[in-house]
Amino acid sequence: MATDYDAPRKNEEDQSEESIEELKARRHDKNSGKVDEDETEAAEAFELPGADLSHEELAVEVKPKQEDEFTCMSCFLVHHRSQLADSKKMICRDCA
Repeated sequence: MATDYDAPRKNEEDQSEESIEELKARRHDKNSGKVDEDETEAAEAFELPGADLSHEELAVEVKPKQEDEFTCMSCFLVHHRSQLADSKKMICRDCA
């Protein structure tokens, strides 16, 4: 920061008063930029380009559990028999 050596010098009392006033002004300036905004309103107004899926209908084909698959009793995911870690507890290798 540049120093102006031609400016009149101030005593400590003037400097402390100015610094308090400057701090108060800065505090109000920082808060003036903040606006209470509802996050849901902001999220609703935000749109990604090409992301309008309101008219799309999603269809997922659900297949029954096959003979070579099992349901893990810990994570409740369907795995192939090769992932079976404990046949008594019916737990997959990831959960074991």
